[in-house]
Amino acid sequence: MTENIVVLNTCATAADAERLARALVDARLAACVTLIPAARSIYHWQGAVEENTECLLLIKSSRALFPALQLEIEKLHGYAVPEVMALPVVAGSENYLNWLNTALQNPEAPGE
Repeated sequence: MTENIVVLNTCATAADAERLARALVDARLAACVTLIPAARSIYHWQGAVEENTECLLLIKSSRALFPALQLEIEKLHGYAVPEVMALPVVAGSENYLNWLNTALQNPEAPGE
């Protein structure tokens, strides 16, 4: 098991998702955010079943940064209850995980 996580989040629009992704990467709370447009969500909300097209964000970060990452998402997000779910990274490419950890800490990370 690594100390890395992938955090799931959805935004109402691609523009909202891009704004959030850039803020998280600029703040070094995420090394990378992958945006997947046109994800279809079906969920319970305020007593009804809702269905919407959203943009899914895959936010690559670390366990240590999760509290600050969660606060930043909740501060910047347009939803009253934004999705913020962290999944553990059990294993990964050594080169990628090294880059990810360096990018979270160092403004001059390799490959930038």
